Amino acid sequence: MPLSQVPKSHIGARGGIPDATVNRLPTYHRALVAMAARGIPTVSSEELAESSGVSSAKLRKDLSFLGSYGTRGVGYDVEFLVYQIARALGLTHEWSVVIVGVGNLGNALAGYPGFASRGFNVVGLFDTSSARVGESVVVAGCPVVVQHLDTLPEVMKSSGVSIGVIATPEAAAQSVCNLLVAHGVTSILNFAPVLLEVPEGVDVRRVDLATELQILAFHEQRKAQNALRAASAG
Repeated sequence: MPLSQVPKSHIGARGGIPDATVNRLPTYHRALVAMAARGIPTVSSEELAESSGVSSAKLRKDLSFLGSYGTRGVGYDVEFLVYQIARALGLTHEWSVVIVGVGNLGNALAGYPGFASRGFNVVGLFDTSSARVGESVVVAGCPVVVQHLDTLPEVMKSSGVSIGVIATPEAAAQSVCNLLVAHGVTSILNFAPVLLEVPEGVDVRRVDLATELQILAFHEQRKAQNALRAASAG
């Protein structure tokens, strides 16, 4: 999953906004932030839809769930729409996040600058490997020391963490998930190639890089087949 995709929040279908719409809101937000940075004051539904890779009808329907309908002949106020979407996604305040598993992937995630710029504060990095524990990793420009997983409950208690990122091997993912949930995490971003079992009220977003590559391989194969058929027909 692209890192722009944030864990599902309380605004999903249970909060009156369909999950499919929630999944598209970060894309709209990213496009709008880029427009605001370029000094664009207003944008039409067609322009924003094209930037986001959706139809204008779908875009207008999605934004209607936020109570935003734009102005006929003018479009949407870019800065106000950025705020509306950020508020809906819960980005108008800071979220504390912990990352468990600080191998190559976890290390890269910890250094991802998009977390801090979108209001996600990585307050703890955890691992069980003696080669990783005690290591210093730069997070949002500041060094953070990797702690042993045994210290997770203490950090959870003091930091009010509700979002956890799992970047462990498959075999450890479920037990790590159980530990996170037991200590207050209610949203999990899972990079381990396994389906996690969680209790009701806990949301999980799964990022399976191998599956995404397989999907791309399927599309590449289909394009090659179509090209072959077109060449044969010609």
